[in-house]
Amino acid sequence: MKAMILAAGKGERMRPLTLTTPKPLLPAGDKPLIVHHLERLKTAGFRQLVINHAWLGMQIEDELGNGDALGVSIEYSREREPLETAGGIIQALPLLTSAGDEWFAVINGDIWCDFDLAQLTPPENAEVLLVMTNNPVHNPAGDFCLHQDGTVTETGPEMLTFTGISLLNRRLFEGLLPGARKLAPLLRNAMARKQVRGLHHTGQWMDIGTPERLRELDRKLKGSES
Repeated sequence: MKAMILAAGKGERMRPLTLTTPKPLLPAGDKPLIVHHLERLKTAGFRQLVINHAWLGMQIEDELGNGDALGVSIEYSREREPLETAGGIIQALPLLTSAGDEWFAVINGDIWCDFDLAQLTPPENAEVLLVMTNNPVHNPAGDFCLHQDGTVTETGPEMLTFTGISLLNRRLFEGLLPGARKLAPLLRNAMARKQVRGLHHTGQWMDIGTPERLRELDRKLKGSES
């Protein structure tokens, strides 16, 4: 099974840091954000990876190459125009799936999480597996509801935050034409069809959306190394 790291965003909230450096290459704990993902994916057994990029994307290719130095194999999906999350995945589908395996993992490039990615196993009778976490201060209302039976709905009594880590089936994108498209409407549609399952991650998770959060993560990682 392959995995995709979403790395095509401009990182506008991270400016001025991202004016000259793509957000996935910003350092935290003495290594680029994206390298933390690559290492965790490798540890979990994901060795064939796809990275999409747009803004300053060739810097990512120059830094990571084909992945040999990190013990993985990397292919790149280059976007000439902003495609949003689902649009980026649709463009990369030929690199992600084959006749033998229609499931693949997807990770937002601008998060940090200690979730064990080896837990990403395809659920039965579903198209999506979402990793959810407790709501942070900046998202107090949460995103979706995770029920005790593992199903996920748009609303409900226990609202949690989507971590940006998921396992998706190619069927989720069936019949969709290439072009810019958000992922959230597809997820909501799948929830209405009872095709979404979830896992509750109670460990550490951060959305690295601002320079302040990047500095906080850097302090956290350097503190854990001392």
